[in-house]
Amino acid sequence: MTTLSWIIAVALAGGVLSVAAAAAIGSSLGAHRVNTLISYAIGALLGAVFLEILPHAFEHADPHHMAGTVLVGILVFFVLEKLVLWRHCHHDHCEAHEAHAPAHDHGRSGLLILIGDTFHNFVDGILIAAAFMESTELGIVTAMAIIAHEIPQEVGDYLILLHSGYSRLKALVFNLLSSLATLVGALLAYFALSDLQEWIPTILGLAAASMIYVAVADLIPGLHKRTELKATLQQVLLICLGVGSILLVGELVGH
Repeated sequence: MTTLSWIIAVALAGGVLSVAAAAAIGSSLGAHRVNTLISYAIGALLGAVFLEILPHAFEHADPHHMAGTVLVGILVFFVLEKLVLWRHCHHDHCEAHEAHAPAHDHGRSGLLILIGDTFHNFVDGILIAAAFMESTELGIVTAMAIIAHEIPQEVGDYLILLHSGYSRLKALVFNLLSSLATLVGALLAYFALSDLQEWIPTILGLAAASMIYVAVADLIPGLHKRTELKATLQQVLLICLGVGSILLVGELVGH
């Protein structure tokens, strides 16, 4: 196989495998457990941001530039969420703002997480292409590490899409479409690697901003609706489990 063939095959297979595994794990949990396991999703998102994405970005960019990118990204996603809200709220009486609003959030969290995940997948494609252009062996190892990192994060993304009102089929389809960004990033990197590499930290910073915003602004406030001690301890445990899964996978693949 040529280098380009390896890149295309691995980029496609990696995205499909990670999304399919995440959907299988998420579906086996049962719909009645989705809201509870949003705590796990929060931990997985924050773990991926602070243990993997931002450290990698800071290695290749000025810290002040990266901090500014994340800040701008958070503000952009705030405005984007406002636009999504306005689409559903054309007057002062809006069900999204009522105390007894539906359990889902009209797709806001799902839309934002898909955008952030697409950025992340795009960068994964660039990294896969760069590794394969160095050697086939390095490319395979890098792809395996990326898939291993993606599965716990994709579980969190899948749960967030369900929480956001998507059906299981739509959550799977949108995650698969988002995973195609891996192939796009890989192909662009193969043909213009030197030009794209300098954009990796910025793309990572925007992906991190999206994940931070969804976890902190959209998901964590919902946890505060349950204030009893048992629920609080369960939430803390599941958040720690989400963070721990990212940390464990990172250790296993040697990062």
